[in-house]
Amino acid sequence: MLGPHSVNVYVSKAQRGSKSVKMGRSSKDKRDIYYRLAKEEGWRARSAFKLLQLDEEFGLFKGVKRAVDLCAAPGSWSQVLSRKLRGKEEKSEEVKIVAVDLQAMAPLPGVTQIQGDITKISTALEIIRHFEGQPADLVVCDGAPDVTGLHDVDEYIQAQLLLAALNITTHVLKPGGTFVAKVDIPGKDVTLLYSQLKIFFSSVTCAKPRSSRNSSIEAFVMCQNYSPPVGYVPNMSNPLLDHSYDVDFNQLEGPNRIIVPFLACGDLSAFDSDQTYPLQLDASKEYKYTPPTQPPIRPPYQQACQLRKNNLLAKEDSPSLPLDEALSNMDISTSQEES
Repeated sequence: MLGPHSVNVYVSKAQRGSKSVKMGRSSKDKRDIYYRLAKEEGWRARSAFKLLQLDEEFGLFKGVKRAVDLCAAPGSWSQVLSRKLRGKEEKSEEVKIVAVDLQAMAPLPGVTQIQGDITKISTALEIIRHFEGQPADLVVCDGAPDVTGLHDVDEYIQAQLLLAALNITTHVLKPGGTFVAKVDIPGKDVTLLYSQLKIFFSSVTCAKPRSSRNSSIEAFVMCQNYSPPVGYVPNMSNPLLDHSYDVDFNQLEGPNRIIVPFLACGDLSAFDSDQTYPLQLDASKEYKYTPPTQPPIRPPYQQACQLRKNNLLAKEDSPSLPLDEALSNMDISTSQEES
């Protein structure tokens, strides 16, 4: 009997040698339908479907000429903006899209990239410069911090990232504009977050696209009709989330408690992100493995991948090579990067 970690795959002679039966190439395709569809349709990540389903529900792209994608890498949301907003070639020159991230990402048609920090005023000024002094119609942010495994810490960092995105948005978004960002629903600061979002937007909705796994606590805040308080001056050095509030804030009633509508997005006939589907969806078409659309330019885990490939990761009972010596024994090139 095979153990749970067995990597052996038994196939018929006719199947041997076929890439589609190798677990390393087909298991994730079978387990995650949106991951597979993203590769087949040319999206850089499955998250592209989340923005597409949000647009189906809210009509995000209607009348948008200037859009900003914060925390953009690897670029799937920028891809959606490029395809949806640029549309016909004769109208593509009217649309301006700016993608911002600390990491570099591969170029996209019609998308200007800024490798910068969203907490810096210089980044906001650079965005406005690319828009020739005009504010944005739409700002989206699908950013998420590296997970530590400590839930309270992760929720706090995610909230801070959302507020950083909101802060720079107040510098670049036009009155009446729309802001979309990822949020963790059960976070203890979620009521305070919604309260602060309602200060700047007349309509705030929490939405869960069908392509977002039910097992995930993520959702997206749809903030429409940007209308900051009279006399408000955007200030990068003024964090909105302040933990000096009452510890029982979430239990308050009346005007102090903000409850926003929750909406599930996506056609019920669409694929279920938590369901496992067979590789061959169409009986008339044979499954064919599709490689990822765009491998990362220089992922933070690249060095660890190279060490693992060369069996140079430190082991408990064996001496390890110094890092400089280990790296000198192998060739790290962008062509070898893993997706």
